[in-house]
Amino acid sequence: MKLAVWSGPRNLSTAMMYAFGNRSDFHVVDEPFYAAYLARTGFDHPMRQEILRAQPTDPERVVADLTGPVPDGRAHAYHKHMAQHMIADMPRDWIADVTNVFLIRHPARVVASFSAKYEHPTLPEIGFVQQAELFDRLMATGARPVVVDSADIRAAPEPMLRALCAAIGLSFDPAMLHWPAGGHAQDGVWAPVWYGAVHRSTGFAGAEGPLPALEGAAADLAQAALPAYEHLRAHRLRGPS
Repeated sequence: MKLAVWSGPRNLSTAMMYAFGNRSDFHVVDEPFYAAYLARTGFDHPMRQEILRAQPTDPERVVADLTGPVPDGRAHAYHKHMAQHMIADMPRDWIADVTNVFLIRHPARVVASFSAKYEHPTLPEIGFVQQAELFDRLMATGARPVVVDSADIRAAPEPMLRALCAAIGLSFDPAMLHWPAGGHAQDGVWAPVWYGAVHRSTGFAGAEGPLPALEGAAADLAQAALPAYEHLRAHRLRGPS
């Protein structure tokens, strides 16, 4: 299985990569289109030059790597994707040939967390609209991609991971619930900027508290992303009752 998990920034995506990466049958790939995205947009993200040197900037080469043999003799691959990287000229035809999961989080939480690391984010940079577009594209083909809300995973990690595995035809592995502190060998070169909290973790954090109070541009941004989030959330996976 090649598992493409579509997220936005600050959305439990690295912890989910670690959960699958702690299985002996999975190889993981961290944001494979990041360098291609930066090369095309010119965005000045933290560690831009290091990212451009560390990854292919040709998206067709990225696709060839993702759809080729799984490295290290593993049975499965977990591809952690940022939906905002799928700008207009990125290839998409390959997406129908992999198993797709959409990982969502309430926009108020995403905006509050992302804004703390990156000044003045815009709607295209937080990925909600792109997630909804990719989801609708797959649904139009008759596919039924899985949607998981990160809040549900944090509230009940084992039941939700069991439900996710069942939904994609995979056996559950208890190794997914914990991982070693300090990061993963396949972390992107940008990990020192973004992954501090998850590097200190050994499992999923507990349930989140009330939504953060946002003001001004941050509140407007979260509100603009809310329809896409609610569209996906209507399809979200429910854990065992």
